[in-house]
Amino acid sequence: MDNKTLATELILLGFSNNLTTNICLFFIFFSIYLFSVVGNCLIICVIILNRSLHAPMYFFLLNLSFIDLCYSSSAIPKLLIDLLSTRRTISVIGCLIQFKVVLLIGACECQLLAVMAYDRYIAICRPLHYRILMRWSVCCYLAAFVWIFSFINIIIPSLVLPISVCYPNLINHFMCEVLSVLRLSCDDTSLQELVIFTVGFIAIVLPFILIIASYICIISTVLKIRSAGRSKAFSTCTSHISVVATYFGTAMVTYLTPPSVESLNQDKYVSIFYVIISPMLNPLIYSLSNREVKKALTKLI
Repeated sequence: MDNKTLATELILLGFSNNLTTNICLFFIFFSIYLFSVVGNCLIICVIILNRSLHAPMYFFLLNLSFIDLCYSSSAIPKLLIDLLSTRRTISVIGCLIQFKVVLLIGACECQLLAVMAYDRYIAICRPLHYRILMRWSVCCYLAAFVWIFSFINIIIPSLVLPISVCYPNLINHFMCEVLSVLRLSCDDTSLQELVIFTVGFIAIVLPFILIIASYICIISTVLKIRSAGRSKAFSTCTSHISVVATYFGTAMVTYLTPPSVESLNQDKYVSIFYVIISPMLNPLIYSLSNREVKKALTKLI
């Protein structure tokens, strides 16, 4: 850190310095955030209040809605404030807390989507054992595992390898994203980049492999079913597959590709999909694809 001064606050460059553009973006992102909060809260309320939805699949869907609620709330409120501000600053401590929270919630979503795929695998491939293998105690253990494993995988390495941020203190992003913050480090970051890649592999690739394996087994089982029962079996999986494709695709592009100067803008815009768009789409996908959720939502409204 020779001749380098530690930064006490960081400046988020966001998307534009044009006031008209920022006002338009404010209304767009505010609408998305409002829809995300209302949609996920509705899903949570419907599942809690409707006894017919007290099943493992909907228990995990409730957890997914809660995670999406936390996900969008970790970044969008600060983004909305910055869009109407002339000086978009955040303290270094606040920045480090934000990217750790975003990473933790993102890892939880990856693990939970893998657990949901496992639930569908048991329901379709081993239906006679479903009540035993997916009893409530097991569901609670799996939900706890999602948070505990993600905490150990994300937070512990970040505490062991802290980041010292120096000037220039400009982040080419709308939030404190770990790779963007890492580019401002005073020290050599090769070890941190290796840790991020390893953590990303564990948090993203391993759950994705489990999801693929589950759906290979599901497809092979469904193809053996008579055509009358195939559509019903596939209908319980389509919403989950849509969420997996949207979320994992963008997360892999961000955290599993080699960092470069050219990827600065790419990371910023890709982040929109998994931090802002995905939490909004999930309740929409599940409410439109799932007949029971749609019926319960209509009844509640």
